[in-house]
Amino acid sequence: MDAMIFEGHGKPLYMMQMEAPKPGPGQLLFKVSACGVCRTDLHIIDAELAKPKLPLILGHEIVGSVLKLGEGTNGFRVGQRVGVPWLGMTCGHCKFCTSGRENLCDNAKFTGYDIDGGYATMTVANSEFCFPLPEGLSDQEVAPLLCAGLIGWRTLKLAGDGKRIGIYGFGAAAHIVIQVALYQGREVYGFTRVGDTSGQDYARKLGACWAGGSDEIPPKLLDAALIFAPAGDLVPSALRASDKGAVIVCGGIHMSDIPSFPYDLLWEERSIKSVANLTKLDAVEFLEIAFKIPIHTDVTTYRLQEANKALDDLRHGRFHGAAVLSVGKG
Repeated sequence: MDAMIFEGHGKPLYMMQMEAPKPGPGQLLFKVSACGVCRTDLHIIDAELAKPKLPLILGHEIVGSVLKLGEGTNGFRVGQRVGVPWLGMTCGHCKFCTSGRENLCDNAKFTGYDIDGGYATMTVANSEFCFPLPEGLSDQEVAPLLCAGLIGWRTLKLAGDGKRIGIYGFGAAAHIVIQVALYQGREVYGFTRVGDTSGQDYARKLGACWAGGSDEIPPKLLDAALIFAPAGDLVPSALRASDKGAVIVCGGIHMSDIPSFPYDLLWEERSIKSVANLTKLDAVEFLEIAFKIPIHTDVTTYRLQEANKALDDLRHGRFHGAAVLSVGKG
């Protein structure tokens, strides 16, 4: 198979031909057709997530078709379209795994970090964390749902049922979760980098009732704020824009330090939460609603060998929506 290999901080990915993996017990071998390019991949490359398996095949928004089932694998068939997200394996018996919070398992392993991922023409995955994908969206359109969509969904769930939702950072996750929030009948307020009029126009195009810079106060105070940009200084900004009892949810896996802020911003029962990974229930719930709406993803596609360009374009904000490596047909 062909794969793009990452060997460590400061080194570009390079293409390599290697032996295709074999599925072990409980695993699936499948042909990759598309793999999303996620900001988490940049956090790994930049050593902000500091202990990846090396050498490593990045990629955790994987869409493919099953080629072979490992011993004892049930519930899937050869040729079936499946998706593979970030959470790739858990212990199954700790207090978190046995209470539906496997996203917090101390012994979890993650796709494209501890486990080789989807920047390749083939990969294997634990079938327990693979999800059947309905028809209706192309492989390239589906790929961003498997991380940006799932994390957006979990972030929105943790925000509660407030009507006025602020979204900070209009990247891949935001452009998906806004569609869910609007489907649920909520009002969405979009916040972008100061002076980013293009991003604000994009937020309004997607249905935001108001859009402005992250330093602005919206015309109505927020019931909840979802922060997807990895900038800690957005937390006090969101608190300033929020009503009493509001929830601020930080949806990224990495964020710069949150600066100190006066207690008055937090007072009146405002709260701050973080999102960690996803649960299997999140995936089942979100994929059902995503295909029901149906979610539209704005996708910029790249060939597998263009992974470095895709990552650089993501880093510098050269596209709206999501980037996807188009590996095969779909």
